[in-house]
Amino acid sequence: MSALLLMLLVSIVNVGALLEKGSPRREVRRLSCVRCCGPSEQPVSASSLRYARMSNEPAYSVPKVRPTIDITILKGEKGEMGDRGNPGAVGKEGARGLRGYNGQKGQKGQSGPSGHSCKQLYAAFSVGRRKPLHSSDYFEHVTFDTEFVNLYKHFNMFTGKFFCYVPGIYYFNLNVHTWNFKETYLHLMKNDNEVAILYAQPSDRSIMQSQSLMLELQEGDEVWVRMFKRERENAIYSEESDIYIILNGHLIKPAIE
Repeated sequence: MSALLLMLLVSIVNVGALLEKGSPRREVRRLSCVRCCGPSEQPVSASSLRYARMSNEPAYSVPKVRPTIDITILKGEKGEMGDRGNPGAVGKEGARGLRGYNGQKGQKGQSGPSGHSCKQLYAAFSVGRRKPLHSSDYFEHVTFDTEFVNLYKHFNMFTGKFFCYVPGIYYFNLNVHTWNFKETYLHLMKNDNEVAILYAQPSDRSIMQSQSLMLELQEGDEVWVRMFKRERENAIYSEESDIYIILNGHLIKPAIE
């Protein structure tokens, strides 16, 4: 029995040796990364990949680049100007800038015409009022409608003011007629300041009232008359046929002498 087993074992060893000598030896295949094909590409075999690695040539076709143009970014012709929009809100005021450089001095102008010799040395006026006047406001400007003398038009009949063109010392006189049972209260004004007052209490008899004074005026000063209203009714009287309200003024001594 043992002899039979030994013979079988020797036979199996010999058959294995014959098979090992007669059959080719299998090589161990190494795994490598293979590029997957896209939907529009054909599969690539392993041999082609090996050849591509050895020859440095691509195993698949390189896709062609086809440039495309986006029509939406193309610039068209310039359109017409639209309507002007509403102005925006005003911004904050900026800081004051630096002072600019002084400009060049201009050329000397031509000499003006020589003044009138009489206009430089004389000034006189005498004006009257034909209409009576009642005070309706706290202060009321007295104007005049009749011109007796107005040398060189220094007294403005529209504003009721004497404008000083010739500096110097002037004499002024104011005459008014009071109204029965009414108060008479007037200010003789120099610019915006009262310098003299003409006043008469209410009475059953109307009278003539006068005020005079001298003033030293500079060029540009104005002299005029205003009515001052208090608790009582204030008025001065005159008629169309007879003038009872008169203002006079004239230059006594010019300042240039």
